[in-house]
Amino acid sequence: MDNQVYAVRYGTRSTRKSKVYLNHWLYGEADEPVDMDYYFWVVRRGDRCVLVDTGFSRSGGDKRARTTLTEPADLLGRLDLAPGSVDTVVVSHAHYDHIGNLSVFPEAQIVIAEEEYAFWTSPMATRLQFATSVEADELRYLEKLRGDDRLTMVRGDGEVAPGVSFVQVGGHTPGQLVVNVETDAGTVVLASDAVHYYEEVERDRPFHSVTDLAAMYRAFDRVAELAQAPRTSVVAGHDPLVRERFAAVAPDIVQIP
Repeated sequence: MDNQVYAVRYGTRSTRKSKVYLNHWLYGEADEPVDMDYYFWVVRRGDRCVLVDTGFSRSGGDKRARTTLTEPADLLGRLDLAPGSVDTVVVSHAHYDHIGNLSVFPEAQIVIAEEEYAFWTSPMATRLQFATSVEADELRYLEKLRGDDRLTMVRGDGEVAPGVSFVQVGGHTPGQLVVNVETDAGTVVLASDAVHYYEEVERDRPFHSVTDLAAMYRAFDRVAELAQAPRTSVVAGHDPLVRERFAAVAPDIVQIP
């Protein structure tokens, strides 16, 4: 396989574990600070690429006091790629920090789970506990993409490009996807928000934002199962440890594995 995989950090924030983990008090541990990094992921195929997510827009980040380090489109330039080189964007889920810049990639086909699209375009998405994690205009843009025949809705497991496949796990959101990439060095599991932090899987600690807790636990189990395969690297969705576990190839960009 000629696939090359990169985790690209475009934003960050500082928070506390009590605001990250669901019912953190249950663990009987003192609260402590924790950083959260914001990534999108690039699967390079020669001079073309597949993106997994597109990060938050500056307005969406500012509204939530997130720090934008570099615009996602500008970061592609550090890999000698341009927005026009993106053939496909896999939307792992529709939260604001994953679909904020879809309009930057007007030539790309957008892939999303059918269940994810159905949920976020339903009245349930307007309820406060869900609406806080999305931007209404970005959801409307998803609907526009569908009308323009640029939205591919998928269900279950499948493939979007040679060696680039997805697994629908749900939990964090109804149609949460995990993307698996085959490379010459082995398999890369892009967990996105199925696993925000490695600690979620390693210590069985659900994230605070969840639509189906049982499904979130099952997603942990599925990712842990995938990780058992030889030559497999798991990339957590928001963990600063990603930048320690993998080698930097440019500022804010690490290559996996």
